[in-house]
Amino acid sequence: MVSDTVDGWQAHSSDLGTIGNQVKIFVTGASGYIGGSVAAGLINRGHQICGLVRSDARAEQVRQRGIEPVLGQLSDLEVLARMASECDAVINAANAEDRASAETFVKALAGSGKAFLQTSGSSVLADLSEGKQSDAVYDEDTAFTPLPGRAPRVAVNQLVLDGASQNLRSVVIAPTLIYGRGHGVNPSSIQVPWLIELAKQKNCAHHIGPGENIWANVHIDDLVDLYALALEKAPAGAFYYAENGENSMREICQTINNLYRFSGTPQSMTVAEAAKIWGEGAANYTMGSNSRARAKRARQELGWSPSQPSLLEDLTATGPI
Repeated sequence: MVSDTVDGWQAHSSDLGTIGNQVKIFVTGASGYIGGSVAAGLINRGHQICGLVRSDARAEQVRQRGIEPVLGQLSDLEVLARMASECDAVINAANAEDRASAETFVKALAGSGKAFLQTSGSSVLADLSEGKQSDAVYDEDTAFTPLPGRAPRVAVNQLVLDGASQNLRSVVIAPTLIYGRGHGVNPSSIQVPWLIELAKQKNCAHHIGPGENIWANVHIDDLVDLYALALEKAPAGAFYYAENGENSMREICQTINNLYRFSGTPQSMTVAEAAKIWGEGAANYTMGSNSRARAKRARQELGWSPSQPSLLEDLTATGPI
């Protein structure tokens, strides 16, 4: 097995699979945490990446990382359609709830047999628990009814999956809470840095309510591997959660307190207090909710085998930031 190392991250060039070398892939969100990391991983695997960026400054940043920049926004539907036509595959990692862009990609790719990977998220499973634990656990075969705030995302997911009937290999990947240093322009995830920043401001980590709510999680490098496998061999109409463990928010907060040597136990705050910091959507659907997904299908169908350190191990090893 031949290996290459970029930005301290090892990727295996034997994992190119049936999609082949030097395949041209269009990635939206190319300067973001997920899109940038996926792009870096695919470049390491021998692919050519075109990335959507919104400014000349971002264009230069991604160009330095081996990505061919495409200036535009997700609302520039003609640009999206043109790139879908010119490239061999599309990965949308920009906005999980933007219906117009998903519709454009499905329409542009219909009849081509090309792969279209849509990024969603496991917050579609979120409840309004206000920091209390739920025993509900879901895999790809478990039915659920999303809360109104996540219904638009579920509808976009279904739109993409339905595209499989139009001779395109449409796939939806729903990551859980992502952690670890990214490999693109933006190296930082969202939830854990939010908790760290708040803890540094208050000299103590804070969670919503009792902090018993549990989120499944996945390391960014394992997630990149899943995208590569899905691009290589996922069947049309496949839906995958990305998960390799779970933790309560209180466990994460306690690890942050230990890491920064803040005395005492993590403190509680209300949803209303959290909403003033992170916004109502994030407080209700992410930081105060449960999202206990299991990536059964990714393991069984694609042979995905996540191997990176757990969230708490990675947080401890990374050290204060």
